Amino acid sequence: MKDLYWQDIIDIAIELSESFEEIDPQWISFPDLHQKICDLNSFKDDPSKSNEKILEAIQMAWIEETQ
Repeated sequence: MKDLYWQDIIDIAIELSESFEEIDPQWISFPDLHQKICDLNSFKDDPSKSNEKILEAIQMAWIEETQ
């Protein structure tokens, strides 16, 4: 498993869908999403480097993964 950084949007979405199968990503808040990303074992980036645009892109990719 490779280390994940904020720019790895698709890979983060895949990890989220595998780690949190019980969550519907359509309804997750950005603070909760941010925390779940930072809690991933493979996530190595600086938590303060995210922004709404990045979180939205990850959320959209996660939704795609669950369909």
